[in-house]
Formats: sequence, structure tokens, C-alpha cells
Amino acid sequence: MMQTTIIFLLAAATVNAASQCTSPRLSVQGADTIVLRDYANGLRDGAPFITYEHGVAWRALEMVYHATRDEAYVDHITKSVNNIVTEEGGLLDYNLTYYTLDDVRIGETLIYLNKNTGEAKYKGAADLLRSQLQTNPRNPEGGFWHRSTYPNQMWLDGLYMVSPFYAHHTAVYVPKNITAFDDITKQFELTHTNCVNHNVSQTGLLKHGYDSSHVAVWADAATGESPECWDRALGWYVIAIVDVLDYLPKSHPGFAILKSILAETMAGIVKAVDNDSKLWWLVMSQPGRAKNYIESSGSAMFIYAALKGIRNGYLAEDYLPTMTCAYEALVEKSVSEASDGGINWNGTVSVGSLSGTGDFDYYVSVALNQNDLKGLGPFIMASVEYEKAVC
Repeated sequence: MMQTTIIFLLAAATVNAASQCTSPRLSVQGADTIVLRDYANGLRDGAPFITYEHGVAWRALEMVYHATRDEAYVDHITKSVNNIVTEEGGLLDYNLTYYTLDDVRIGETLIYLNKNTGEAKYKGAADLLRSQLQTNPRNPEGGFWHRSTYPNQMWLDGLYMVSPFYAHHTAVYVPKNITAFDDITKQFELTHTNCVNHNVSQTGLLKHGYDSSHVAVWADAATGESPECWDRALGWYVIAIVDVLDYLPKSHPGFAILKSILAETMAGIVKAVDNDSKLWWLVMSQPGRAKNYIESSGSAMFIYAALKGIRNGYLAEDYLPTMTCAYEALVEKSVSEASDGGINWNGTVSVGSLSGTGDFDYYVSVALNQNDLKGLGPFIMASVEYEKAVC
């Protein structure tokens, strides 16, 4: 049974995070914190609320469950998801024709619960999200609009919101649908080709997004790409790749394509690590510039994606020292003890959007948010992978 009081080992962690190989591990402490504070309950102000942040937290809890077999994590996921899923397989607080890719992020948890419980309502809700992808607006090249309010724009964030679910749903329910796997691969090829960073010293660090119509206020007139490389967007992107590879058939051409994109992108990420902090800058295309800072959520995502990629043979083991060192630095910088027995997660930027100017001044102006699930969730994921690699 999950401990109600979390034993916190931060003092040792700040010296050497490998000491977290004793129980309770930081993955467990992070998951216990989400449950303790009911952070991902499927509600906001007591009403059903669909948000990708809850989907990220549920995914993290699922990973810790598989590492520990503590049913309390699955119980919490189930209780939370039941706040937004109807008995008929519908979704509360969902507008299909708003066409926001963010809402699709919860879909993987619906598939997981359908497999775990056998209850048809979860598959019904997953199928509803899958139906959005049938009619979601696309740019002329076939890329999903990030949202109906952002015509012809593809953001790297959207690849994580949609692609692992799209691949997971296909693999479980319609595994012979090769057209779907083709489409998933296309989304990565389009972003990889069009979110180009033209600074040759920063190869692999993709820009946040692109507008195929070149009319957005931030879009480069010649290429349509956004101005900067934002760490969390790139983090979502590499997480999306390693998670999609769980479901894409190895015989499909897209498997080799995504491995190649992952290798190129991760090489750029490793090259971009800050020598002093051992972590990564918020605006990766302008390292060290005044007002720029080391940001925690993107760093956690890079560590998770790299360690999982190494474990599965997608990436060279040469990256392991960089990523274990980064994880230990991240613990020291971003994790602190909380008075309620949980942990506090620090240093995560609250949002990053291409709804405005998308320039450097915008990114560095956004406030940080303590215990933001967009950072805490990926930190738990990174902890699971670190513990597999080191413990």
C-alpha cells in the first residue's frame, strides 16, 4: 500500500542522485505527491475538465505503477478519468470541432484503462478522440493544424499530444491500418523538414513550429518557421518519437525514419547542454543571453527521451553519462522538500505558445509555476528511466 507519509531523501539526492536507488525512489515520491495533493483529478473548480496536463500526469503514474505494482496509482488514474468519461463512452468538457490537439493527449490513458478493466466506455471515449483525427483541419501538406484557431500551423508540442495516442490506438485496435502509420510518420517528417534551425552550430534544435501559409505574425516570410527553439516544444517532440516507436511496426518504413530523426535531434540536444549547469536553456537558440535561464521541464523531457532511447537501442550509449549527470543536476536544482511530506518541483515555465509573437522576449517573460504537471510529470518519467539505467 502506498505510504501516506513520503520519506524524503533530498539531502542525499543533492550530493548524488544515485543514492535514490534506495527506497522510496524519486519516481515514487513524485507519483505519491500527485496522489497526495490530487493534482490530476480530471476536475477544475469541481467540474469535469479535460487537459493534456492531467494526461501527462496519468501517463507518469502508469509508468510508476508498472515499476512498483502499487495499485494505488491505477486506482487514482481510474477515479480521475471517471470524472470526465460518461458510462456511454462520451467525454465531458470536450468539443470535437474546436479541434485542439491538446485534448487528444488523454487518449492513451483511455486505451490503458480499456485494456486494464475491459470496460467499453473507455474504448468509446478513445474512439471519440480518434474520430477527431479523421476531420481535424490539415495544412496542404497533410499536417494537423495545432488548433482550429491557428490555421495551417504545426507546433512541435502537437506531435506529443496526438502521435503516441494515434500510434497506440492503431496498434491495439486496427493494427493492419498501415495508412495510419504512414500518416503518423508524415507528421514528424513535416515538422523535421519545416521547423529548421538555420544556425549551423545548432543543427537538430528545431524551431517551435511553422506556418505553411507564412502569414502568422511570427512566421518567417520565406520559410514559415517560428523565430526560436523553445526547450519544452523540443522536449515534447523527442518524447513523442520514443513513445511512438513503442507501437510503430519495425517493418514499417516510418520506424527507421523516426529513429533517424531522433538520432539527429538528440545529437543537437546533447551538443546544446550548458557546461555549467549540465542542463538546458529555456530558449535554446540563444544560450546565455540576458534574461534566458535554465528551465526544468524541457531538461526532464530530454533526459527521459534519451534514456529510453538508449535502453531500447535507438540511441548510442555514449549519451548515457551526459544524461545521468543531467538527471542528478536536475534533482539538485529543481526538487525540494515540502511540508506536507511530498516534494516540490521547481523551475518550470507555465506556458509557451505561438499565439503571439513567438520571439525571445515573449518566452522569457512567461512566469514560472511550481509543481506544474508539465514538468513534474516528465520528471517522474525521467526518474523511472534513470532508475532503470542506474539502480
